[in-house]
Amino acid sequence: MRVNEQIRISPVRVINAEGAMLGVMPTSKALEHAREAGMDLVEVAANERPPVCKIIDYGKFKYTQKKKLSKQKQHQIQVKEIRVRPKTGEHDIEVKVKRAREFLDQKDKVLVNVLFRGRELAHIDEGRRVMEEVLKSLEDVGKLEKNPSMEGRRMTAILAPKA
Repeated sequence: MRVNEQIRISPVRVINAEGAMLGVMPTSKALEHAREAGMDLVEVAANERPPVCKIIDYGKFKYTQKKKLSKQKQHQIQVKEIRVRPKTGEHDIEVKVKRAREFLDQKDKVLVNVLFRGRELAHIDEGRRVMEEVLKSLEDVGKLEKNPSMEGRRMTAILAPKA
């Protein structure tokens, strides 16, 4: 973007700080208007004939542009949950693992839960086997953030995406 004296084409179409059209005028007169307002003359549409220039505070303009750009790049990390049971079938576990892989690819964390109901608590080893199977199949895309542990009637582990 050209600013103030960098604008060499004359005449230019000028828009003031409030957004009102001042019309087509020579570049020197447009610069004069900008200096009276204590702002800068910035070329916003160079390809138009005549080029469009706006009277704005250039430092503030650059700051807001940079802020908009950084907001677009941000990704809010979420914790997605995968629930399985000790008696969950092999194919169902594969489907859950595939879904967890998608979450990790999107840079989200995955909370793996093995839920125990009723007498299943007597077979925690079966739940641990399911948990190990899930964690083993996801180790290439995620790193273990929290080791599997029992919390009441559920066994939980957290996976974070690999950097």
